[in-house]
Amino acid sequence: MDKVVATAGEAVADVRHGASLAVGGFGLSGVPNVLIQALHARGVGGLSVVSNNCGAMESGLATLLAAGRIARVTGSYIGANKEFARQYLGGELEVEMIPQGTLAERLRAGGAGIPAFYTPAGVGTQVALGGLPWRYDGAGGVALASPPKEVREFDGEEYVLERGIRTDFALVRAARGDRHGNLVFAKSARNFNPLAAMAGGVTIAEVEELVEPGEIEPDAVHLPGIFVQRVIGLSPEQARAKQIEKRTVSAQSSQEEAGS
Repeated sequence: MDKVVATAGEAVADVRHGASLAVGGFGLSGVPNVLIQALHARGVGGLSVVSNNCGAMESGLATLLAAGRIARVTGSYIGANKEFARQYLGGELEVEMIPQGTLAERLRAGGAGIPAFYTPAGVGTQVALGGLPWRYDGAGGVALASPPKEVREFDGEEYVLERGIRTDFALVRAARGDRHGNLVFAKSARNFNPLAAMAGGVTIAEVEELVEPGEIEPDAVHLPGIFVQRVIGLSPEQARAKQIEKRTVSAQSSQEEAGS
């Protein structure tokens, strides 16, 4: 039952070239940076990544993307990641963009053993009709487009069929975790992490605080250990290493700082 491994390198040692990965995080919140860095150090490539976005501020998945290790991204948000946009528009990267709620439900469904489900999101658009650019040809044309999806009527309303997502591995980050793999996520880090963990065939969690079994109250567990195969405990320095994507300061605070 003890799922703790000594190092991040050991935890990702069997992630092979061309593997598929579900990765938790949203922007810079809840991103499993230590595991991603260990994967970068291994040198594997051709990866298919499922994540809300593909890193930001040259951290998280952006490190793998910049190194040319990612072949395909399934996500919802490009944002300010200029390298992501460059690779996509340049035909170097295949990208499946889907509605954010649909992405969340596809991960959850895959983890729950549900092969597909119907949703109204995307009906009447290219999400359902097909034709979304998955890969450009580097010259402004579309080399590969999304196929049309099944649309079915229920009670007079149309719904599009979406497939559940399963991946070879999942990488997640939690605030607390025990040796059995039970995890607790802090605030906004409880974004795509539980869903990504559910979707992975082998789920690896980095935890900021590693505790013994029984120290986490059962009602406090956000993700039960049945979904987690490996756990690594972070050092205090690794746990504290968190970036701020956009810092805003009120006018009053600015004046107080200037006066002091």
